[in-house]
Amino acid sequence: MTGAGDSSQDVELEIDSQRRVRSDRLLATLAPFSRVVAVSHVNPDPDSLASMLGIRELIQQCQPGKPVILTVEGMIARAENRAMVELIPVPLVPIESVHFDRETAVVMVDSQPHTGRRSSEAAMPQVVIDHHETGGDLTGVLFQDIRTHLGASSTMVTGYLLEQRVLVSPQLATALYYGIESETTGYPREASSLDDGALVWLFPRADKELLARIHNPKLPQSHFATFQRALANAFLYRDLIVAWCGDVSQPDIIAEVADFFVRFDQVNWVLAVGLFDGGLKLSLRASALGGQAGEVLRDVVEGMGSAGGHDKRAGGVVPLADASPKLVEQSLTELRRRLLAHLDIDEHQGRRLLNECSRIPAP
Repeated sequence: MTGAGDSSQDVELEIDSQRRVRSDRLLATLAPFSRVVAVSHVNPDPDSLASMLGIRELIQQCQPGKPVILTVEGMIARAENRAMVELIPVPLVPIESVHFDRETAVVMVDSQPHTGRRSSEAAMPQVVIDHHETGGDLTGVLFQDIRTHLGASSTMVTGYLLEQRVLVSPQLATALYYGIESETTGYPREASSLDDGALVWLFPRADKELLARIHNPKLPQSHFATFQRALANAFLYRDLIVAWCGDVSQPDIIAEVADFFVRFDQVNWVLAVGLFDGGLKLSLRASALGGQAGEVLRDVVEGMGSAGGHDKRAGGVVPLADASPKLVEQSLTELRRRLLAHLDIDEHQGRRLLNECSRIPAP
């Protein structure tokens, strides 16, 4: 039987728990573990990379001596992302080489378990920090910080560092600034006052020369070849562009193509599709807030693959039994049909976006 004193103590503990800032609760969750492994989604972007880097600094300063391993699954593909990893630098270990045991706490940033954004879900996280609207299975997660109104996970990590009064180096400030900026630069912006406040705080502390080098990396010839194929194979259906990128050398360029086409003044939606690693990679963009792109793409690929994302941006993958032209064409046709039906667009409204351009003689 519980006495009155015990009941009063429970209430006091509950109030104390509510008063503790998020970073205190995060650190208390990690305290019993002897090491930490940070994970994110496949082919990590600047937001996820910066978030992992910030979590490492938080733990190293607040729980000295505890090893923190930053992992990578898939590729660091986009030129800006590679520049960030090399120039900051961000020390990454392939996730398949990491051994997980009971003494290891897994911190997942910029993603959630079982959302189709990871190849392996073998190591369930103790901590999940994310801003995406596509929710995952959080059963058994000890610390959850899911704030879908924020534009970036890096904003949340910046908040932890501020709460714990951790000194942020110019390299870390640059990473966090770029992580937030890369997530919130679209129009209309998917950002909150907290994102803007973090940017204002980080910018004076960032290395501007380093930031400029990350913004302006050199690009390989394959980058321009993909854009040429996408322009030649882009079709306009009312206010939707569907662009075929062909066989791509790295998956992130499909998102770059989608970002490029969504600026066209006659469209509200863009679906860019490319063939990579035996499957179709998809990027969907909506030009206005309220598009629920993540949910739209999940509905479109249901039974074919997996997808998720934000209000205006989403990504997905459709595995293929083989990459034969016939199966690729059938899958593309089905994806287009489903998206057109979802957006209530008549397929007969479609036309090629650009006519074939004339060529001049080689100089």
